[in-house]
Amino acid sequence: MSSSAVKEIDALIRDVAAAAKLPAKSRMGDIRPTVASLASLAYENGLLPEALDELIDLVVTPSHLDQASRNAIVRNLYPVSRVSRDIAIRVIGALGHGALKPSLNIQVALLKWLIMIHHVLETPAVFAQAYSVLFNLLNTAAIRPNLCHLLALITRRKHVRPFRIQALLNLSRQTANDPYLIGLLRVYKDYYPEIILGELVRGRASAFKHPDISWKERLQEVQEAYALQAERNSQAVLDGFRVNRPTGRGRGNRVVPAVHTSHATENSVTLEEVENITGFVQNIDRIELPNQLVAVLADPLLQKLLLLRPNAEAYQRAANWLNSVLQNVIDGDADEAVLWEVLDVVKEFVVQCKSIPPVILGFFATFFQQWNGSGQHGSILQILSFTPLVGFQELYERILQPLELAILDNTPGSQEEILSLYTNILRHWTAILQSSDPVPAHANTSITALIRHTGRLGLTLLQTSPTESVNIAIIEFYEQAIHLVNDDSLKYYIRIELPPSELIYTFLFSSSVATMSRLCGILACYKKGFEMAMSTKARNDGSNRIDALSYDRAYVNLYNGYLMDICNCFWRSRAFSDADTNSHGCLMPRPTVADLTAYVSSVDKAFSLPSLLTLSYSPVLCFQSIRSVRDLEDAAIGSSDSAIRTRHAGPVTQNSLSKLTVAGGIQLSWQDYRIEVLRSLAEKSLGGIAELLKNTMTVLKNSMDATPRARAKMSI
Repeated sequence: MSSSAVKEIDALIRDVAAAAKLPAKSRMGDIRPTVASLASLAYENGLLPEALDELIDLVVTPSHLDQASRNAIVRNLYPVSRVSRDIAIRVIGALGHGALKPSLNIQVALLKWLIMIHHVLETPAVFAQAYSVLFNLLNTAAIRPNLCHLLALITRRKHVRPFRIQALLNLSRQTANDPYLIGLLRVYKDYYPEIILGELVRGRASAFKHPDISWKERLQEVQEAYALQAERNSQAVLDGFRVNRPTGRGRGNRVVPAVHTSHATENSVTLEEVENITGFVQNIDRIELPNQLVAVLADPLLQKLLLLRPNAEAYQRAANWLNSVLQNVIDGDADEAVLWEVLDVVKEFVVQCKSIPPVILGFFATFFQQWNGSGQHGSILQILSFTPLVGFQELYERILQPLELAILDNTPGSQEEILSLYTNILRHWTAILQSSDPVPAHANTSITALIRHTGRLGLTLLQTSPTESVNIAIIEFYEQAIHLVNDDSLKYYIRIELPPSELIYTFLFSSSVATMSRLCGILACYKKGFEMAMSTKARNDGSNRIDALSYDRAYVNLYNGYLMDICNCFWRSRAFSDADTNSHGCLMPRPTVADLTAYVSSVDKAFSLPSLLTLSYSPVLCFQSIRSVRDLEDAAIGSSDSAIRTRHAGPVTQNSLSKLTVAGGIQLSWQDYRIEVLRSLAEKSLGGIAELLKNTMTVLKNSMDATPRARAKMSI
């Protein structure tokens, strides 16, 4: 169960509990939609013990909650684990007559619930201890049928006493031989055949059918899913020096066999005997390999053994088994459930070992040709996240392109999944290169092709789903790419691949200051890589190191143009200008710039188009800019005996700062103001803009390094 589902269920329970304390007319709104949402979430995810405990209290305690809502809650009490003794006792205590008892209809629902969960009780003996209480409630006709059913389930020989037999006989005569009572009498007769019932039980006994088979099946699904999740979570905290012993219902049918050793000798040790790291280390040379070595896919201890004692035959046997199972899937001799279970186990193995068995890649190359993208493809994407560093073009044509054709369905979700896959592949390839010596000759070509392809995918995403989540996903990919530029070794071997121009300017004019800042941070990092390459003397020795000949002049000018455009927008008040060397004018067509310039002048002659994208007027930076001035004014007020007579109304301009000083406001130069804005952004983890401007304009870098933080002063 996800943490978000747990939080949502808890919040809904609190809402229902609060509403239950108030009469319906006193509530702010109708509680029934909230109850319906709670019931739906309980059905989908099940209930943790704490939530189940709170809902039982809500149902059995007197309140203003209507009967329909209580019934809906009881019908969806799906416990994800065993039900505690306390809950069973509280439900039993709620049965019978009394002003504080729930209505008889609710009692019937609770009895049905006890019948359906009696096999998952934490302490089954609680029913035996409460047998007398339950038996004495048989006089209540409304709950008698379900009460007889529950008693029939829990009755044992010790419960069958003469006085109870007599009580049942008397009650059955009073109720015209109620079939449910006679059904309970037949259970008694099974323990004491000498009971003479005669014609009383002939053809009149109830068969006590299960109240709701579909409810029982759903309960099993919920509990198995929770048990599987708990098992996976527990594996993350185990020391990994014990054999993985699958637990829980249905785990015996697992496709991949568990570790089992049957050919041990007196001098050997089986993996099943290892209990801790000490036992593993002391006996590593004597440990006997298990019968089926494919268990290495699911057992961390066997994985460690084969890592420390490599055995080519063992891995070949595991590969042969995998190949056989997967071939059966392709040939149609195995159902889809087998495929996803095998891939789920392979995923766990790949995540642990950080490598994909070659047989899996071969299977994917064939499988993707006929796959329609249905099923649990999350496991496939996680497996492919650890794709080996090979030629990207071959990898794409053989595996990734068929995968894209199968998964991509023109929805943003599928495109984001593929983008996330490429980010994970780039992360894995970076890790491989950081541990490689020497760096493979094909590494630069493969990574450059991957980044280029992902850039095109990012552009498609920005057109189909221009949302902030998509922006973040694309930015995260390029932030992963800059690890190659920052790495002290890899920066000499991996060429910088710039994002597409359209993508850069889309992010530059993003509605999110975080996206804009992160883009500037990426471009600032690239500048260091270009400078390093330009300063490295070109060599003709066949080396694959990056040097002055790695980038042609047009490519470097393209990058410099991005920097010039950003400086023109934020610092020089020349937005969209293409007059400077290498500037692109933000790719804005000149007729469009002329039209926008005329429009701005027609609205207000005090403004110009280039000024509207400066730090003071930019739609995403204007608030941060005036906020930095407010902070300076607050600091000045706090450190001065006299109050500032005038605060800046904003937006800030060079002229407005001059007038502010005369009017009794803070003394702040235009240069100090802009530097203060950049510093303020950096303090809020938005330092990408300042980093780019500093790295691009030497004058600004010197000013920021030399100028202490601005201190607002009172004008005298």
